[in-house]
Amino acid sequence: MNIALLTAGGTGNRMGQDIPKQFMCIDNKPVIIFTLQAFQYHPEIDAIAVACLPGWNVILQAYANQYNITKLKWIFDGGNSNQESIYNGISGLKEAGCSDDDIILIQDGVRPLVDARIITDNIMVCKKYGYAVTGLLCKEAIMEVNDGKVTNIDIPRERLVRTQTPHTYSLGTLLNAHKIAKEKGITNTVASCTLVSMIGINEQHLVEGSEKNGLKLTRPQDVDLFKAMIHSEPESWMK
Repeated sequence: MNIALLTAGGTGNRMGQDIPKQFMCIDNKPVIIFTLQAFQYHPEIDAIAVACLPGWNVILQAYANQYNITKLKWIFDGGNSNQESIYNGISGLKEAGCSDDDIILIQDGVRPLVDARIITDNIMVCKKYGYAVTGLLCKEAIMEVNDGKVTNIDIPRERLVRTQTPHTYSLGTLLNAHKIAKEKGITNTVASCTLVSMIGINEQHLVEGSEKNGLKLTRPQDVDLFKAMIHSEPESWMK
């Protein structure tokens, strides 16, 4: 099976609202539903799981029922970190009887503009190579900041990648990676791609993302960008 695992376990402190950002309504639709629909409508996705902020599981299921998200099969409690939420999700999938060979696409629940091409490419690349990481090569000049001062990084920008999600692996690979991370005391990694890299796997293949998919709703100004993107129309003259 191809399974999307959405992480929605955060409280969204930087958004500064009264409810978690994944449950905020934009254009009368919860953010998490935008993300769920991207996978619901993709023909190669067989099932969806969500690592959800504890206490919001019933609300998530109610929204899924309202918007006919029929592929949502499992809701697991999220953890205190992104790494812990993902571990809860993959452990829950294993306990639910999923196979080690099942392909798991891990997607930020508040990254709602993932498109069908990115999902398709993640599945294809993972099946071919075993690992897939969505991202874009850097166009900007990247520097390092220390105590408010910026200094140069001796890595050409064409070798630097701004990662997005999905990050895609087999269930067995993810379970083994988290097992090794626990043995090595690796905790609170920001993403699965960094965890997998930190345990010594350096063959992760890049899937080209998009600037739209790069939008992760984190701060209030991101809501304005999101609304502009979902209401924009392509120029008729562009190829």
